[in-house]
Amino acid sequence: MGIFESFKSGLSKTREFFADNFNKIAANLGYFDEEQLEELEMLLIRSDVSAPVAEKLMEDIVNEIKSSGKNDTESIIQTLRQSMLEILGPKQSLRLRPEEFNILLLIGVNGTGKTTSAGKIAHRYKKEGLKVMLAAADTFRAAAIEQLQTWGERADVPVIASEAGHDPAALVYDAIQSAKARGCNLLIIDTAGRLHNKQNLMDELAKIHRVISREAPNARVESLLTVDATTGQNALVQAAEFSKVTLLSALIMTKLDGNSKGGIALALAWDSQLPIIMAGLGEGVDDLQDFDPELFVDSLLPEVESLAKQDE
Repeated sequence: MGIFESFKSGLSKTREFFADNFNKIAANLGYFDEEQLEELEMLLIRSDVSAPVAEKLMEDIVNEIKSSGKNDTESIIQTLRQSMLEILGPKQSLRLRPEEFNILLLIGVNGTGKTTSAGKIAHRYKKEGLKVMLAAADTFRAAAIEQLQTWGERADVPVIASEAGHDPAALVYDAIQSAKARGCNLLIIDTAGRLHNKQNLMDELAKIHRVISREAPNARVESLLTVDATTGQNALVQAAEFSKVTLLSALIMTKLDGNSKGGIALALAWDSQLPIIMAGLGEGVDDLQDFDPELFVDSLLPEVESLAKQDE
């Protein structure tokens, strides 16, 4: 299955929700008048793009209609596509440097797929020839430690872990020393995801960053926030809260295949001003794909050809 097919398949629920409802709006007249535009704005909001993003998209559509005089379905789709791509920004991938020591901090609320993402990333880069190590720094949950150890076995990479309750920063120190001793060029650290006590979370992440700065001052460090697409607008709150306690590099959207309102990707990109670099499109070990804005938008919007056939 190609990348586009993977996106199209993974986003099938989102596509059915948005494209089918878009087609119903367009089928009435074949073009968009004021009433149809209002229905389209409501569809965008129902798709979890958020009210500000929906307002921005509709503003672009109205301006284009005024400028070109075209309000047919194909023109509306093309304007939507362009506006969505502007919000998502250009495709950005995780750029690791095999000749250097790379550290990935996986951050996110418990239950967002953070530990699973760490395991899948380890599996991917091990296959690409990097020497990878996992660190179970979510020491507050024994289940998270066991889950990461299981992923280590699946990916055939070593896991530095301790008993639950161990100091996360001390665990990270041990992991860095072990990674350097073994000549690893990628260390993936699974961190705790508790938001109920933000001060503790801030203190823990600050300690981890200090340890990394002291013990691996030349490492290339990326902080990746994992968000669960099925939580909708709550994902925006998580991104905002975590951005207050740590400098984030990019976003990973998990469970995008299980959500019928994938517009949350647009809302997250708009609100956080962070690139989405990976998307979870299934349960398989290889289903954490590089996020491609063009493939995402093309998988979301109805195909012009299908609309043309519908009008015949």
